[in-house]
Amino acid sequence: MRTLTAAWVSLALLLGPAWIPVARAQVDPPVDAQAAGRAEAVREGTVVVRATTDEAEASALLAGFRQRFPGVAVSYAKMTSSRLYDEFLAEAGSGGGTADILWSSAMDLQIKLVNDGYAERHVSGETDGWPAWAVWRNEAYGITAEPVAIAYNRRLLPEARVSRSHAEFVQSLTRHPEEWQGKVATYDPERSGVGFLFLTQNLEVTPRTWDTVRALGQVGVKLYTATATMLDRVSSGEALLAYDVLGSYARERAKQDPAVGVVLPSDYTLVTSRIALIPKQARHKAAARLFLDYLLSREGQALLAARSVTPARAEARAPDDPVTHATALRPIPVGPELLTSLDQIKRSRTLRQWRRAIEGR
Repeated sequence: MRTLTAAWVSLALLLGPAWIPVARAQVDPPVDAQAAGRAEAVREGTVVVRATTDEAEASALLAGFRQRFPGVAVSYAKMTSSRLYDEFLAEAGSGGGTADILWSSAMDLQIKLVNDGYAERHVSGETDGWPAWAVWRNEAYGITAEPVAIAYNRRLLPEARVSRSHAEFVQSLTRHPEEWQGKVATYDPERSGVGFLFLTQNLEVTPRTWDTVRALGQVGVKLYTATATMLDRVSSGEALLAYDVLGSYARERAKQDPAVGVVLPSDYTLVTSRIALIPKQARHKAAARLFLDYLLSREGQALLAARSVTPARAEARAPDDPVTHATALRPIPVGPELLTSLDQIKRSRTLRQWRRAIEGR
């Protein structure tokens, strides 16, 4: 049976697209084992989650978990990806135990933690039908499948001027720089782990990304560390456009704010994921396993979708989710390929080149 399963996976990987489901490596744990795990989680009494997801976007998910497992309190703290990474390493180095779940949009930093031996292996019974690109070594799980988008002010930017591709965006900036001066926002890759991830992944697609960076520099781009802040600037009109923002946040804002419009670039759209892992030094491991299983479950995934956070599980997505209908998606795989850009020499070289390009040198 093992041979047949391995052969099926190999054939599917060879013939199928990037979104094929991955076969479960082992059967679901027995019911009594599940019950024992839940009882231990209740005994622990709490799960400590450190995440880059705004609590507003996670609110339905957290409420669902608390309702299903009332004996397990959730301590949830939102922070930037760089701060999450740095604070975890400091906590792990202290030897006194760590938070129970790390859930971050900085995919490369999460994979580095796995590669450096910080992650606990967890084979979940909830991964039947899980996309192959979204799991690595049963230690890192991509919970979402979110497009990287362009957000714009619908009141101030006529539809005819809205760029529909990366190439159109560069052309617009370079042909009419005076109209864009100080009116464009994007991530700062020097201060944001997500920003650095998007920069390196764009470079993986095309070296013309440097043309985009130079064009951004020429129009006095404003740099930020959070999508929510950039959307605030777009909504107020301080920025006409925000480039490379998390599409889930932008779509949810657009539902509530008629000033905000969202575009998925037609030439290619990166699809990023918020990776969850359980640290080996987690203080409440049973509760952590319970929470991670809920993130992976159909119920948990559907509750993310209710807040426009595109889930990795295809059947949990809302009918109007753009990922379902887009044709130029490029999912960023959860795996060791992400480590390449984190080599310190390469990282420093990339950021130096980015600084020179943004400054027009």
